[in-house]
Amino acid sequence: MSISLSSLILLPIWISMAQIQQGGPDEKEKTTALKDLLSRIDLDELMKKDEPPLDFPDTLEGFEYAFNEKGQLRHIKTGEPFVFNYREDLHRWNQKRYEALGEIITKYVYELLEKDCNLKKISIPVDATESEPKSFIFMSEDALTNPQKLMVLIHGSGVVRAGQWARRLIINEDLDSGTQIPFIKRAMDEGYGVIVLNPNENYIEVEKPKIHVPSSSDSSDEPAEKRERKDKVSKETKKRRDFYEKYRNPQREKEMMQLYIRENGSPEEHAVYVWDHFIAQSAAENVFFVAHSYGGLAFVELMIQREADVKSKVTAVALTDSVHNVWHQEAGKTIREWMRENCCNWVSSSEPLDTSVESMLPDCPRVSAGTDRHELTSWKSFPSIFKFFTEASEAKTSSLKPALTRRSHRIKHEELVCNNMPALFKDMTKCTQNDLELSDFSEKRT
Repeated sequence: MSISLSSLILLPIWISMAQIQQGGPDEKEKTTALKDLLSRIDLDELMKKDEPPLDFPDTLEGFEYAFNEKGQLRHIKTGEPFVFNYREDLHRWNQKRYEALGEIITKYVYELLEKDCNLKKISIPVDATESEPKSFIFMSEDALTNPQKLMVLIHGSGVVRAGQWARRLIINEDLDSGTQIPFIKRAMDEGYGVIVLNPNENYIEVEKPKIHVPSSSDSSDEPAEKRERKDKVSKETKKRRDFYEKYRNPQREKEMMQLYIRENGSPEEHAVYVWDHFIAQSAAENVFFVAHSYGGLAFVELMIQREADVKSKVTAVALTDSVHNVWHQEAGKTIREWMRENCCNWVSSSEPLDTSVESMLPDCPRVSAGTDRHELTSWKSFPSIFKFFTEASEAKTSSLKPALTRRSHRIKHEELVCNNMPALFKDMTKCTQNDLELSDFSEKRT
């Protein structure tokens, strides 16, 4: 019968508690103190001592995984999907293994952007010195010179990087649902230039330098006996600290510090920087954004900071389960009105694709993405987004209001009101002119 290390450590405390409980009132106080001590001990931390080394492969082949012809990650030998619980009862170790694989996936997607999609990797800041921290974005060859159309892709927050919608989908489902590659390829096939933002690459990590703290023995003003006592206390304290650290952090992971990238220290900063230095400089007459989750918030922040420029250059914006909030972000009335006419938010919902979803905030219409899974909203709304952009482009070309041609995305929303006012349908022009008023009446939440 094996006894865990944590049990051996706690055994003396349990014995003491049993002995104390047989005593009087004073002993009861000691029992309470010991119980409090036990409540402060993190057994998960103590169990780390039994972890295998956090030493993982740095290639897919090392993990014995590969993507098959369907873009699914499968074990090379068994053909099985990725297994998270590789070692039972070692959740932290399994999580670290998953994260190590995730970093390899990120590099793999970067390679696909360059090799399969023929995108260029562009370093930012554009005027960065050799020694300062840098990030990068990806662009098609014609991103800045295409006179007609430019598509800009912005992912959400978290561990995802350029070219990804959700790491979980890439690992557990396939590349099509989890990456932006289908959007990029179709956009290029339809004559768009493409820019892929990298809003989560905000800093680089370097090992924290070790600071030398002079020992008390360096103080020559103190008597030798006093210095010896201090040194003894210091050594005992260090011994206890090291003993605890041995269990708290058995793998001795390096202490890291973050060096932020100039003018790109947050997703919002990054969006503004890429707008100023690339998108605003592009020749495209029509710019289209696809922004997922926190990417939607970053776009709204961009609008707030560059309202006139965005309005003059952007034709339509497709949001997928965006977490923006026009009230918290203090977006003005003119921005909210522009969003009502030029944006659509495909949200997680069990309703069929493109079904109108009630909106509580007065900004853009919300329609179902055809899935109730947040991370899948971009992939599931993929065909509708391109249809939305085509209609918006045609509307602009024919000098019609975008709202008129985007009725296919709002028809359910308008029916809720217009069905009760049949007289409006006798005159389509009249109904179109009342779009804004109807939106204010029925759309209460974004």
